[in-house]
Amino acid sequence: MITFDNFHDSDFHHETYDDNDPTKGAQSLLEWAYQTYDDSLVYACSFGAESMVLIDLIAQTKPDAKLAFLDTGLHFQETYDLIEEVKQRYPSLQITFKKPELTVDEQREKHGAALWSRNPDQCCYIRKVKPLEEVLSGATAWISGLRREQSPTRANTNYINKDERFQSVKVCPLIHWTWDDVWGYIEEHQLPYNALHDQNYPSIGCIPCTSPVTGEGDERSGRWSNSQKTECGLHIAPSS
Repeated sequence: MITFDNFHDSDFHHETYDDNDPTKGAQSLLEWAYQTYDDSLVYACSFGAESMVLIDLIAQTKPDAKLAFLDTGLHFQETYDLIEEVKQRYPSLQITFKKPELTVDEQREKHGAALWSRNPDQCCYIRKVKPLEEVLSGATAWISGLRREQSPTRANTNYINKDERFQSVKVCPLIHWTWDDVWGYIEEHQLPYNALHDQNYPSIGCIPCTSPVTGEGDERSGRWSNSQKTECGLHIAPSS
């Protein structure tokens, strides 16, 4: 088994795929990942558009795969509605709702109201990063839906990544997929998706920090708009 300690970038620096592969390497990578890590592989799932593609591909590879949803307590109702649809369509998947140590009310009492506005990095750490640390404490590797096209901070993502943030191996099957690829797959396979995508929300997170995208801007420009923040911290090394 490949572990974080014996991971070598040169051994797993995969960037190409067979042009005849409609999944652009995603399916074969998932097959390799589950053969390599089996139950020690977790998909940290946001239930965005990319998630629906990955869920469908994962279900074909390992129907009882483990999924972890970081339930911040601040998600849109549409996100919870979608999760119920996913449970119905893929009943064998093991979906865990991982909640933060503090409820939203407890966070307000300890750190003051609307922490996401005053210190969004701290809020993300409490509600997303720390919970994922706990999820991955018992896992060797995790799956992420990062795509190179999404934003400049994700442009150099590889299929297999040494994740210094969580001392884990991060598997990213969709790095070569475009936004059109994602929606083409969703439409072709008639997959459920978050209703907010039809309201100009290409990237959906917590309610206070997610806005619809209008005009120019990348797919994630509706996240933490009017601030310099571009990532919640899950995909940033500790030194960043």
